[in-house]
Amino acid sequence: MLVKHNNNSISSITTPGSLAQGKMTLISSQTASGSASISFTSGIDSTYPIYQFEFINLHPSINERQLYMGGSVNSGSSYEATAKTSTCFRAYHTEGGSSGTLAYYTAGDLANSTDAQYLSVEASNENDHGVSGTFTLFNPSSTTFVKHFISSSNSVYNDTSDTTMNFYVAGYFNTTSAINGIRFRFNTGNIDSGTIKLYGIKGD
Repeated sequence: MLVKHNNNSISSITTPGSLAQGKMTLISSQTASGSASISFTSGIDSTYPIYQFEFINLHPSINERQLYMGGSVNSGSSYEATAKTSTCFRAYHTEGGSSGTLAYYTAGDLANSTDAQYLSVEASNENDHGVSGTFTLFNPSSTTFVKHFISSSNSVYNDTSDTTMNFYVAGYFNTTSAINGIRFRFNTGNIDSGTIKLYGIKGD
């Protein structure tokens, strides 16, 4: 198949026109190694209207830990000063075939609270277990609107049977100040291993 650009064959091109760019751009990546938390305090600005974090195989040092998120308006000087309102729901299925109906999870929601936000239910610290998922932040540099967020995650929980736990949360930072820092941590203990990647997403 002959590839053409601006109706010219490749050999005839003198000045290339604008090429379509990918809408999802990797900004930075951090890998945990016995880390108390992973924070992103640069790259979250007005360049993109949407920012997405992908957390990949985050392994807690302590069994049955929840992944938490906090946002900052002062580039990481503090993370839990900004109030959040959110709603959560979850479902699960065990290796033995038991399941839980998709249900509202009252322990994970916030009502204009400065507490850290759950992004997962309990994750096991067995060697091959952990938590993976995404956290999406919308228009964090706005000084007019509150800052919406959506997250989904999957963790392996091993209370009585290895269980896949799906967890969904959505809400907003109740501030018109720009959010310029995001921190991820487990409620107690360290992040033994795993990677978090930050992407910018074009709005058009």
